[in-house]
Amino acid sequence: MGMFDMMKQAVQMRGEMKKIQKALAGQTVEFSSGAIKVVCKCDMSLDRITIDPAQVEPGKVDKLERQLVSAINGALSAAKEKAAGEMQKLTGGLGLDGLMGG
Repeated sequence: MGMFDMMKQAVQMRGEMKKIQKALAGQTVEFSSGAIKVVCKCDMSLDRITIDPAQVEPGKVDKLERQLVSAINGALSAAKEKAAGEMQKLTGGLGLDGLMGG
């Protein structure tokens, strides 16, 4: 396979990856542990956290849930940025950094 064919294949792969990422962004998964249920989007972002009110001081559940979502999404965003930076070093400007969800 020649260099041109490899580049063409890489461009096609990038397009397919973007389609997959877009499709995944609309899907969610759930995980429960004790009194906490977490729902994440398949684009690696946090959608929501539900906490059993019986486990928290009355009237404070909503605020705690929002703070948890914000903190976790912030950490995920920082992790994505770091991964994208490392991938940029690896790909050296080939435009393949989108493969990591960037």
